[in-house]
Amino acid sequence: MTDERLAKAQFAAWVGIIGNIALAGVKLLIGVIAKSQALIADSIHSASDVIGSVAVLIGLRAAERPPDEDHPYGHGKAESVSAIIVSVLLAVVGFEMGVSSIKSLFIPLEAPGLLAVWAAIGSMIVKEWMYRYKYKLGKKLKSQSLMANALEHRSDVFSSFAALVGIGGAIVGGRLGIPWMLYLDPVAGIFVTLLVLKMAYKILMESIHSTLDHVLHDDDTKELRQAILEVSGVMRIDSFRAREHGHYQIVDVKIGVDPFITVEAGHRIGKQVKHELMKKFPEVRDVFVHINP
Repeated sequence: MTDERLAKAQFAAWVGIIGNIALAGVKLLIGVIAKSQALIADSIHSASDVIGSVAVLIGLRAAERPPDEDHPYGHGKAESVSAIIVSVLLAVVGFEMGVSSIKSLFIPLEAPGLLAVWAAIGSMIVKEWMYRYKYKLGKKLKSQSLMANALEHRSDVFSSFAALVGIGGAIVGGRLGIPWMLYLDPVAGIFVTLLVLKMAYKILMESIHSTLDHVLHDDDTKELRQAILEVSGVMRIDSFRAREHGHYQIVDVKIGVDPFITVEAGHRIGKQVKHELMKKFPEVRDVFVHINP
């Protein structure tokens, strides 16, 4: 299952890398030809997604490395780290886009070409498909970095829409002879910047939360607890903690057993608890069981 998960996640990352390279190149070329500051800013956003997808790909591979002496719980948090990298890259690129768009407000502008409109529409369609594909797969595989990358694509949909509005307004202003409407194009670029920075902040906060050994709440562990209590010989659960470690979970549990059974019998009950949890719940990677009389 681990190999299958990695293969699917890596394929999704490569889809993002290849797709973003193509989109960034097309939008940059058309943006320059059509003289659209909003589309150029949008192309830079897509280019940043390439770096994000590469970071996700590296994180996915690192997360599947087996436990070692320095990392006895595995490398699952590599995905959270890659998601943090994605958010920082997104924030840096968003800032650069904002500076470029603000500078454009203070120079003479021309109405962008109609070709820029079709480029923005095409980008929205492609990016929305990439978002839906990656987010659905990320939830299925419990991959935080993949879902973060998907949200990058959704931010691109919003940025392309903002660019479309700005481009359209600037074209209309140029044809109607309304000079101030020409500035709708760079204004759209500034709006795109705000959306990108907001998305970067959201991804960063969620990734940091996960990296700091997030413990699952009681409502999320009911099935795990029930599976433990169904094991023959378990009289009660004295302590239970399940923490997320990237895309998988580590469980620490203290169970109460009959105080008059042998040590061997208690050990056997503990092994059965671990076996049942890992068999019934694929997301559980390891279980540590302490036996109390």
